[in-house]
Amino acid sequence: MKYFEDIQIGDVQQVGRHTFTASEIKAFAARFDPQLFHMDEAAAEASHFGALCASGWHTAVVWMRLMVDQRRGLAEAARARGEPVAAVGPALGLRNLKWLKPVYVGDTIDYKTEVTELRVSGSRPRSGLMTTLSTGVNQNGEPVISFVSATFVERRPEQP
Repeated sequence: MKYFEDIQIGDVQQVGRHTFTASEIKAFAARFDPQLFHMDEAAAEASHFGALCASGWHTAVVWMRLMVDQRRGLAEAARARGEPVAAVGPALGLRNLKWLKPVYVGDTIDYKTEVTELRVSGSRPRSGLMTTLSTGVNQNGEPVISFVSATFVERRPEQP
């Protein structure tokens, strides 16, 4: 991960892509969001969704997994090149979570994150706060999820 000083408002990271399958939609729902339109095709057809769809929480959790994997990959690549890696986290939560469109079986969601605000932390002077807008868009270019989050990012060490 980049140091806070190396990040700019407007920076965009492609977080990753995921295709939702019926089996994973049902498994996630059975464990965490057991509403029938996430678990049973017939019930889903009779619902306002009209077909089996993923829990909104499932779409958010997939973003989290892809983001963690992406950051790990970038850090490993930087370390392999002998470059320093800034510490990131913890996150301070999220706000304005919106599930904009259902995610159906077979939908492929592309997730990205854009930096919208940067400020030095008042409580942690060795860190900055990076605010991002994260979004997911289906294969038809339709937004399905969006939210804003803030995360601590290590500032560049002072040079002697």
